[in-house]
Amino acid sequence: MQGDVMLRGAIEALLFVSDEPVSAARVAKILDANVSAVTETLTSLAEEYREAERGFQLREAAGGWRLYTHPAYHDAIEQFVLSWDTRRLSQAALEALAVIAYHQPVTRAGVNAVRGVNSEAVISSLIEKGLVREAGRDREAGNAIIYTTTKAFLEKFGLKSLEELPPLEEFAPDPRTEAAIRDRLGGPSGGIGFGAEEDLGPDENDVAEID
Repeated sequence: MQGDVMLRGAIEALLFVSDEPVSAARVAKILDANVSAVTETLTSLAEEYREAERGFQLREAAGGWRLYTHPAYHDAIEQFVLSWDTRRLSQAALEALAVIAYHQPVTRAGVNAVRGVNSEAVISSLIEKGLVREAGRDREAGNAIIYTTTKAFLEKFGLKSLEELPPLEEFAPDPRTEAAIRDRLGGPSGGIGFGAEEDLGPDENDVAEID
């Protein structure tokens, strides 16, 4: 990597896309640059951001360098994140999210069993939005990935914990419908049978996701 300007720009680009601290040695290897030059540039950038009172800062943490939002803007950032409009989720996404929330941990086959359609695309979308995460594998179901909701899910829906999820009875207009919902969720114990996943085909409702 030739030139100070190019080096600075390349380092900033790497820092921007990194979701964890990155060491000077790793940056140097990626950019085919001298470690000392990279370290000097990182230090210079950190000082530049600090002096300019930018909305972000560059700090050393956990053996590497990472961009952080400026602490002075914590309240504004918190309000922005919590104001994300969950209504922009598609109907398919809300259905899958509800199944995962009430029956976690659950495999994709479990979500498919309740919804009656293939949920692969919509689950991927929920993961991308930070509402659902992969939480291991179910060895009894062919090592299938199991999914759970995230802390962001609780934050966006205003819940302190999963115990604050409203009971299923609130969504069922009558005892018969309530019983049907519980039956699809696996009976009194709430357990869905984790069989082999079926090829249920694409879900036409999975098209309109959050922008």
